[in-house]
Amino acid sequence: MKSYTIVIERCPETGYFVGSVPGFPGAHSQGKSLAELRRNMREVVAMLLEDGEPACESEFVGTEALLVN
Repeated sequence: MKSYTIVIERCPETGYFVGSVPGFPGAHSQGKSLAELRRNMREVVAMLLEDGEPACESEFVGTEALLVN
């Protein structure tokens, strides 16, 4: 079993949670709840992995607060 980092945001217009795997082309989905998003993301990643392990374009490093005057 392999672990992937998911970046999760919430759309202010729809209230849906939107997720993506950084550097993994096509690995994105949405859901009305976090549980639904997780299920959808598992399904998408599993489907993409059917074509073999992807050559990830980048690696998730983290988040950082940026102060701007």
